[in-house]
Amino acid sequence: MDYVRVGTSGLKVSRIGLGMMSYGDPAHSPWFLPEEAAEPIVRRAVEGGVTFFDTADMYSGGVSEEITGSLLRRLFDRRDDYVLATKVGYPMGEGINDRGLSRKHILDSIDASLRRLGTDHVDLYQIHRWDDETPVEETMRALDDVVRAGKARYIGASLMYGWQLAKAQHVAKAAGLTRFVSMQTRYNLAYREEEREVLPYCADQGLGVLPYSPLARGLLAGREGRATARAAHEDRAPENDGVVAALRAVAGERGVPPARVALAWLLGEKPGDGTAGGRAASAVAAPIVGATRPGHLDDALAAVDLVLTPDEVARLEAPYRPREPFGYGW
Repeated sequence: MDYVRVGTSGLKVSRIGLGMMSYGDPAHSPWFLPEEAAEPIVRRAVEGGVTFFDTADMYSGGVSEEITGSLLRRLFDRRDDYVLATKVGYPMGEGINDRGLSRKHILDSIDASLRRLGTDHVDLYQIHRWDDETPVEETMRALDDVVRAGKARYIGASLMYGWQLAKAQHVAKAAGLTRFVSMQTRYNLAYREEEREVLPYCADQGLGVLPYSPLARGLLAGREGRATARAAHEDRAPENDGVVAALRAVAGERGVPPARVALAWLLGEKPGDGTAGGRAASAVAAPIVGATRPGHLDDALAAVDLVLTPDEVARLEAPYRPREPFGYGW
């Protein structure tokens, strides 16, 4: 496993992060895995050198945080040995203040998340989309207070337009507040719209990019072009067919699974090494991979050591056709 800084911050993470969204209460949704089923998967990740784990308060109504905290306490000797990230913003109840990025909801939510996680701090606290109803100044000051209280070491953002991210950073800098060190956003071979503005901004301003859905929720994992049923409407589009065909061709020539090649494309350069080759991916720090079986982690872990040639990268990228960006709201 390789390790890298998140942007220009001092925070170091494994080059593969484990997303904990799939672990929760099956009563909420049949695709959630309970703690006993999640344990061997998380253990495999830890054995493979993964130290970065990402969840959110709204995943399975908070049960994901409970499972995450329980497993990490069991699998690591020290709290300092792993990087724990969670998020705030999505509705967590029926009350009018149980959602959004107001000062009230942020301060209430960090305490609730820490209780569920069983820890006194998270390493990365991320806003889960943009809140049009709350002044960004209020949000950034509340997040600054969370950091100053020692409840979070760093703050990050998740999926927003480039102008929104730039505005939040400008407001924080002008007021002397804590700024975001990361942007968690949808980015993979089949969805590259973040190359328009967000990735170049992050590369220029020193924010680390944490791509989620790096395999387009199964589309790029070699499942005969089918995304998982949970998100087929998001990632399955006609323009992806050429991308999938190119991915299969390169993977076949290499004699490795398509998922490994798709992840290697994201990991094709270390942040700041100057080898982008025209892509705005030099800010990519750690793709966040979901797994529902221990074997799902094998390709992710092996991808760290797979180096694609410039010709292979060009072949993988050539079929992509721009599409309408989506998913920016709650």
